[in-house]
This record gives sequence, structure tokens and C-alpha cells, in this order.
Amino acid sequence: MKAAVLVGLALAAGCGQPVPNTAPAPGPGGDVYAMERLRMVQEQLESPGRGITDPRVLEAMRRVPRHEFVPSELRSQAYADHPLPIGFGQTISQPFIVAFMTECLDARPTDRVLEVGTGSGYQAAVLAELVAEVYTIEIVEPLAEQASADLNRLGYTNVHVRAGDGYQGWPGKAPFDAIIVTCAPEAVPQPLVEQLAEGGRMIIPVGRIWEQQLILLEKEQGRLEQTSVLPVRFVPMTGKAQQ
Repeated sequence: MKAAVLVGLALAAGCGQPVPNTAPAPGPGGDVYAMERLRMVQEQLESPGRGITDPRVLEAMRRVPRHEFVPSELRSQAYADHPLPIGFGQTISQPFIVAFMTECLDARPTDRVLEVGTGSGYQAAVLAELVAEVYTIEIVEPLAEQASADLNRLGYTNVHVRAGDGYQGWPGKAPFDAIIVTCAPEAVPQPLVEQLAEGGRMIIPVGRIWEQQLILLEKEQGRLEQTSVLPVRFVPMTGKAQQ
């Protein structure tokens, strides 16, 4: 039922032009965006029809400074209910999608997580609040460099960024307890399946740009259980296997 309600809202590759916001007022401790984050969680994540309930995920979304991961000219819109462009034809996903995909992983504090599609680094930062180690791959080298610099600046020392072809995963660091993919291949990449640990979960958008489904894969006794959880629209995955 949740998926049906959210058709049209779960867009990770933005449509149209963002609507300007006014700058936020200062919050506790001088953080001018603290109230914006709180409002984002209350109105976009906990509200009826959205239903993000994992308290660890909600707390991570309250903590991570999303405005630090968007271009400076778009900071006033950082906590709005839509994706934003970050350059090179890529986007930072709608806050709900970040929270929804994170909740689907059911990540534990001891987990090692692979992310394919670093983008701005925001999703990696949210994961870093919840797990032991995050390994994230971005095919656009300038984005990988910027994300790495921002994550280091903000103190996320448990995030490891690499520029490369995410379709191939990160075999030298496998297996992973969870895998999250933030760009859409036309089929689930076999290298990622092989790098998912026994008992692990993968959340990935799959399909052509107008026909994508967010898929949850769970690996049990070497077999994959697959569930379609939400219709979405992500930027396509690029890489040798997608060309």
C-alpha cells in the first residue's frame, strides 16, 4: 500500500525546476538548519503515508547536515521534499527516498555496507551514522573527490570513497553485510550479488528510466529472495556493463 501512495513522489532524478525557499532561522547551538532537519523528519518521514519508523534511521536523518551536500546556491532548498541537482547530470535524492532505502537495509552497528553511486555523499553519511564501515563508489571522478572531501571535513572517518565502475562492486573489500545502489541498472549486477554476504540485504532500483522498481534482495543459504517495494525514477547506472 505504501508503494501505491508514493507513486510520483519517489523521484531520485529531479523533474522540473526547484522552487526557491527562504533561508532558515538559527536553531539550537547556532545551527541554522537544525529546525529545518526536524521539520523534514516530522513532515516528510514520519507523516501518514510515508511511515518511516526505525528510530535509528530517523535520528540519523535529524543529525546529518544535508545542506552540506548540496551546491551552495541551493542550500535554502536542502530540506525540501524533492531531489536537487549536484552537477554532471546527477542528483541528491529526495530525503524520503534516502530514509526509505536506509530503513530497508535494516543495518546493524557492526555492518560493513557497500554503496554504489556516491553522488554528493549524503546517503553515505546517513549510513555512517548507523554502521561500522561504508565503502562507496562513484563513477564521476569529480563527484567522488568532492564527496570524499566533504565527508572528511564533516568527520565521517568510517566512509571510504573510491572513483570507479560501481557495476563491478568493490571485490577487494567484499563480502558486504548490505549493499545499497543509488543509480538504476537494467538488471541486478551479478558482481554485486556475489559480493553480498550470506544473510545480507541489497536495495537497488532496476529498470529503464520510465519503468523502474526499487527491489529488495535478501540472501539466504545462497539463494536470493526478491521483493518489489516501490516504483521510482533514478538516474541510470553508467559503466562498462551498461554500455
